Amino acid sequence: MTASNYSLKVNRELLDPNFESYRLSLDVIPTYSVELDAAVEEVELKDSQYTREHIRTFGMYNYLHLDQWYEDSVLFVDRKGRVLSLSVTLDSALGNPREVYSLNTEPTECEERVCPSISLTSATWACVSDGRGRLLLLRTGKRGDGSLSKWELLFSEDSTDPFIIVHSVSHVQDGNHTVEVLLLRILKNPAESKAGGFSVTLEWMTVANAFEHGAEKRYEVKKRRVLRGKSVPHYAAVEPHGKGLMVASEKPFVFTHVDGRAVEQEEPEPMEEEKTDPIYFWQQTSEDVTLCVRMPEGVAKEQVQFGLTSDNLSIGVRGFSTLLQGQLYASVDPDASTWIIKDDKSLEVTLQKRSEGPMWPELVMGDRRGQYVMSEEQATLLHQTLAHLTSEDLNSDPDWNKPACNSLELEDYDRFFDDGSSLTHFDGASLKPTHVVNLASHQYLFTVNVDPTQMPCFCLRHDVDALVWQPHPDQPGNMWEHVTTFNALGYVQASKRDKKFSTCAPNFSYASLCDCLRRTFIYRQPSTLETVLFNRRQGRQVGQVAKQQVASLDSDQPILGFRATNERAYILTSRRLYVLKVNND
Repeated sequence: MTASNYSLKVNRELLDPNFESYRLSLDVIPTYSVELDAAVEEVELKDSQYTREHIRTFGMYNYLHLDQWYEDSVLFVDRKGRVLSLSVTLDSALGNPREVYSLNTEPTECEERVCPSISLTSATWACVSDGRGRLLLLRTGKRGDGSLSKWELLFSEDSTDPFIIVHSVSHVQDGNHTVEVLLLRILKNPAESKAGGFSVTLEWMTVANAFEHGAEKRYEVKKRRVLRGKSVPHYAAVEPHGKGLMVASEKPFVFTHVDGRAVEQEEPEPMEEEKTDPIYFWQQTSEDVTLCVRMPEGVAKEQVQFGLTSDNLSIGVRGFSTLLQGQLYASVDPDASTWIIKDDKSLEVTLQKRSEGPMWPELVMGDRRGQYVMSEEQATLLHQTLAHLTSEDLNSDPDWNKPACNSLELEDYDRFFDDGSSLTHFDGASLKPTHVVNLASHQYLFTVNVDPTQMPCFCLRHDVDALVWQPHPDQPGNMWEHVTTFNALGYVQASKRDKKFSTCAPNFSYASLCDCLRRTFIYRQPSTLETVLFNRRQGRQVGQVAKQQVASLDSDQPILGFRATNERAYILTSRRLYVLKVNND
């Protein structure tokens, strides 16, 4: 099975080109809290866990887990090894978190211990890891009925290499209850010198019950598959029925072992890569895009087949295959766009951008056959902006006149050069990729569970906006659906240097950013105004306004966990759990 390149199809009806900005609201967000009788089980990185991947995975770990099956129920593990649950019904009368399971963890330190993790597999099942290499499969009963009965252990397995649980799902296969579990490890690998001597593995386990003597059940591992990569995935999830896997990462993952046996890697025959000339060149300004397409010499105007809508472009010559066709990165004005034939061998097209200002990272979504040509003015501006980052002379005082590096100055340019990030769908039977999306121009922002019966959604930056995508593994032609947009959130989050967590409400009513300490930012979707408001600059009435709110905790403890539901945001520190009432019923 050969992987096919795929482009994410933006729903233009979910974009708002007229969005101006968020308006700061001084409305107070009611905040409640409960003190914990034992500190959260926080793991400090050791000297041996020094790589960027260790920091991303464990240093920025979210210790708070949201029960997506029962709204407004969160869980975490404390230093006593207790799995604690808090369900909120009345904000002003928060109860204490209640123990649902004890890990019975011995106080001895594990040299390579990682963060304990919880994955709510279904409405009645959960997977838990103690961070020391033990995996537990637990029957929880109906967690949302308020009884909070103790969880029952039905399967456990010990490993010498600690891990965190990335994702798990529960389904029935061949009449047997089956659980798919995805584990993440960062292992020492001296062969990976470029990765600091470490490699990243994903282990996909299938655990199912088996009948003994026709009645009694026991659970056992039915299958193991191991994937290896060089970067921690942004997103990794198993399909609801265990038929496939999706991974989004900066570096590609490949299956290496199945049930302990090495997977034979298909290596292409060694051959010299043929370098082909680009079939088109393109430039842009803040107002328009100029495209030059190579054509068969001597083509007459009547032979050109040109099609243009606000979102799609098609260029061809009668009697030849289509030269360029696909969805444009952003909308254009077809009536203000033109084309002419130059030198009898090229077609020059001028596309008028519908929204002035934003620069396009690509012309046609997913098409890599063209070459972007930077104008002299843009090249000069880029050189001047980044000149202080490199010099033949050592700068002993980088803070003088110009700082050594400013992430905001790099923001407009770095996405043109990083082309390694990808989103891949793997078939569970063949273990081969079926769909691959290049995410080079789309920064990964966060993962959110919207519907527990479907795969988790993910949010990507598209230009200045943040777009949320819902995977549909059962729809090969529409595997990733654009379901909502948070206007300008891609730009806003890039300016939050202290940001630690990002998420949104399952109903998409708001998005939220949480700092390392104290502050939480709420960005609401535009809502209709009750009073009349005019934009003085444009001389028009404003019908909707998007509000921004800020909540600040009365705490100096670092924030360890952050989750959001339709009504509330939950913040976990070492000694206290905070509940922010963001929306009313």
